[in-house]
Amino acid sequence: MIRKSNTRMALGLSLVAGTLAFATVAPAQDYPNRPIELIVTFGPGGGADLMGRQMARFLEAPLGVPVPVSNVAGASGNAGLTALRTNAADGYTMGTLISLTVASWAAGLGDNEPEDFRVIAVAQSSPSFLFVSSNSPYKTAEELFAYAREHPSEITVATSGYGTQDDVTLKILSDAGVALANVPLQAPAERYASAIGGHTSAIYEEPGDVAQFVEAGQLIPVVVFDTERHPEFPDVPTSAELGIDISGLDNFRSIAVSADVPDEIVAKLQSAILDVAASDEWHAFCKKTYTCIEPVTGEAAQAMVRDFKDVIAAKLGS
Repeated sequence: MIRKSNTRMALGLSLVAGTLAFATVAPAQDYPNRPIELIVTFGPGGGADLMGRQMARFLEAPLGVPVPVSNVAGASGNAGLTALRTNAADGYTMGTLISLTVASWAAGLGDNEPEDFRVIAVAQSSPSFLFVSSNSPYKTAEELFAYAREHPSEITVATSGYGTQDDVTLKILSDAGVALANVPLQAPAERYASAIGGHTSAIYEEPGDVAQFVEAGQLIPVVVFDTERHPEFPDVPTSAELGIDISGLDNFRSIAVSADVPDEIVAKLQSAILDVAASDEWHAFCKKTYTCIEPVTGEAAQAMVRDFKDVIAAKLGS
């Protein structure tokens, strides 16, 4: 009798273990079977929001489920990433992870780290510029920098915050004798309005984010922070040409999940994003926003985030 009871117990435990194992594997096998939320880590209207919403819209076809977008702004993107990190690691929550937020980690903001996330794909990247209003007395970077050298911190620049690559760029310029005052405005619309309306002297931004204002003649690009001129703005000098080498601070944007999401689910999301990135619609969108790149995935994407944090930390410490 004892042997029969032990046998039944062993069989019962085996069935339970098998059921648990199936329950663990099944979600990945039939994933996704319900909507996947995409957290945009900044407010409406900016580059991260535009990228996230376009990606979500295009992902619905290859994934076969709705991809609703939620804006969770604050703390240079860390508020949204904290929500992403603390949600269930089941692949039903994605988020935007951009270089501006990675830079904030190097500055000691937030409690997120590169190892807290798995980058599905880096989908966009662009160097940043300084733009001035069409009504500005400074029509070139040379004029702007010359005034700043004679009048330290009188030139104000709308940025996305302290501890970002915007902030790092201004620190490098200051070290080179061009002291510009940082005016942090996390809401994209506030930044744009401040420069166009003359409330700040300039704005630090990527061209795609302010394309409509550039095309309307309201904002003028005066310098690109890179070692080569931007092909779409060939008349705009680089910071290197002006004697201040500021490069390696491009604004990249990626889609990420929390670090514990299973490999099988990550692979499905990556495949869907690569399908989107190969589409004519995505290419047209990226071309319009000057952000087209070959998507970066896997360990290369993880390394891109780690390396960017290290670069910012080194520049902040120099």
